[in-house]
Amino acid sequence: MKNLLRLLMIIALLTSLAGGVAACSEEADCSGTARPMLQCYLYTVNSEDGNVDKDTLETLTVTALVNDTVIINNQQKVQDLSLPLRYTADSTALVFHYPEGLSDTVVFFHENTPYFLSMDCGYQMKQALTGVQYTRHLLDSIYVRNKEAGIYGTENIKLFY
Repeated sequence: MKNLLRLLMIIALLTSLAGGVAACSEEADCSGTARPMLQCYLYTVNSEDGNVDKDTLETLTVTALVNDTVIINNQQKVQDLSLPLRYTADSTALVFHYPEGLSDTVVFFHENTPYFLSMDCGYQMKQALTGVQYTRHLLDSIYVRNKEAGIYGTENIKLFY
């Protein structure tokens, strides 16, 4: 009887340990589900020698054109930007607000392709640029370097001022 009781306690202990280990190992890794962003860097063309140099804007605010949502609020010494694209439409219109009341509107046209990641993490969206239109009040030109928005900080857009 004493041996049977000891055996039952060992079985109960092993069962609870196995359940705890299984519960820990089943956690979903959704770290790859961060929102893809367009990584933009600022440049200028040196008028003396024609070289392309990195540029800095003293201050910049970026808002969505449709609903005035603030994407970047009065950021100082801007050299690069991370900009989101809309999931629910095939274009994203942003307004770049500069000092002294100047602004430029940039419209990114893009393709949204949902893909299934896993049962725990759900769906994610791949976004690829198909075109861009912009005003030229302070912004000179835009060069698309990489069409795929991503989560790793790879340069997508060169903004020339």
